[in-house]
Amino acid sequence: MSNVALENSIIDVIKTIYDPEIPVDVYELGLIYEVKINGDQSVDVEMTLTSPNCPVAESLPKEVEDKIAAVDGVKSAKVNIVFDPAWDQTMMSEEAKLELGFL
Repeated sequence: MSNVALENSIIDVIKTIYDPEIPVDVYELGLIYEVKINGDQSVDVEMTLTSPNCPVAESLPKEVEDKIAAVDGVKSAKVNIVFDPAWDQTMMSEEAKLELGFL
């Protein structure tokens, strides 16, 4: 499987993970900053949370790791939580903004 196909599969699975407080998936919310597929098929993800005090700060990154690690062709997954740049509503996709009534 090419890295492009693998990245698409990873993004598809990320789109099944929802922030429990907002009815939009974490990808469309703009919480995923980078998906990096390494030569050994391990995956590093940079993601943020809507706030440092997010009630799912422990469980959400673990869910992202577990679901990516289960994608066919992925050896392992590691999520690195970053708060720089800080997340804000401008990072949401048009679809997410529409869903939440910002457009």
